Amino acid sequence: MTNIAIIGLGLMGASFAKKLTHLNYNVYGIDVSKQTIDKAKELKIIVDGSTNPLDVISKCDTFIFCLYPTKILPWIEVYQNDIPKHSLLMDISGVKTNIVKPIQDVLREDLELLSIHPMCGRESRGIEFSDETIFKGSNFILVPTQKNKNETVEAVKELANKMEFGRICTLSIEEHDKMIGFLSQLTHVIAVSLMNTHDNAHLVEYTGDSFRDLTRIAKINEDLWTELFIMNKNILLDEINQFIDSISHFRDSLEQEDTQEMKRLFIQSTKRRDKFNKTDAKKR
Repeated sequence: MTNIAIIGLGLMGASFAKKLTHLNYNVYGIDVSKQTIDKAKELKIIVDGSTNPLDVISKCDTFIFCLYPTKILPWIEVYQNDIPKHSLLMDISGVKTNIVKPIQDVLREDLELLSIHPMCGRESRGIEFSDETIFKGSNFILVPTQKNKNETVEAVKELANKMEFGRICTLSIEEHDKMIGFLSQLTHVIAVSLMNTHDNAHLVEYTGDSFRDLTRIAKINEDLWTELFIMNKNILLDEINQFIDSISHFRDSLEQEDTQEMKRLFIQSTKRRDKFNKTDAKKR
């Protein structure tokens, strides 16, 4: 990994470009927007870039796809014959089912796809919100398959360490999508649903931190997250149903004024939440 192409210079792609450039990698940018390419050059986070992938591809040995999930396979089908031999490809998609295997099925045999998921997204979008510090201490997930070489997995782990990620772990495609259905997708559904419960604009001047914290991720990229939800539909539906059961149980406890059960639920949630504190999570 010496010359790295970032395909898609939005929030995550540009954040990768900033961090990798500061680590002295030669970073090239590919994006559909000339304005974004020009901004990346102005920020000096890429050596060069273009809206035409053919201007960049031949210069690179590693490709990081920061595109919407449905855009990755078509891009590879069009341009893979121009990618240098034995290059490494990585996608950062939020779901892996219906992405990894279809790509590997059409990929040239000398090319290798290793799917990754940096757990450090933001609710904002666009290169202007990019920030290389978002990686520091965040979780980094590798999703290898039998087609991946051990030395490739180790090399990407080393890259993640250089980028100052916190915990680096490996999951199967199935494990990853089950995990993401609960930890990320369900939480977004809850935040969106809360904001859509009723018109709450008149409450802005009274809002406290608890509401802001709970609804931060309700500011959402509708195009990206619709794709992610549909691609992980069955898992997410199961998580939503379990959440409905849980909140229904709490509603019933409240309705019946079952204070002992309410306290038990509060105590249980407090204990479970403590395990997710960042400093504690790093120790495990």
